[in-house]
Amino acid sequence: MYRNIVAALDGSTRSPAVLAKALELARLSGGKVHLCRAMSIPIDLPALTWALRGEDLGAFLLDHGQQELRLTAQQAAGLAPEGTIAGVHCRLGKPWSVICEVAAEQGADLIILGSHGFDGIDHLIGTNAARVVDRAGCSVLVVR
Repeated sequence: MYRNIVAALDGSTRSPAVLAKALELARLSGGKVHLCRAMSIPIDLPALTWALRGEDLGAFLLDHGQQELRLTAQQAAGLAPEGTIAGVHCRLGKPWSVICEVAAEQGADLIILGSHGFDGIDHLIGTNAARVVDRAGCSVLVVR
């Protein structure tokens, strides 16, 4: 079934449900889970980061994302058999692009990510979930 799963986490309130579904499917199929996080400049950026520029800002974002993924991996280790978490992947970039790249590199057979509500702007530019569904080279499960 699904041997190699990419769980796309964004730090939102949807992330625990995405992780839980990934761990459940990995347990049922004997698969492995890769935690993936794309870092970009969020609207609610902490005030400290406004003083950072260029490479410093990128390094700050990556460090923040990697710390969060490592903590998530430690927490997930208590919920799943040993070795279920195969890796953590944090990169700068557009979320849909990073998710698809990591999935291709890891030979994923499934990407799991959270849905996003359609606000006015989402109707015009599309959501990350929709873009992943359109561009992924494997199956995609969108968790509501």
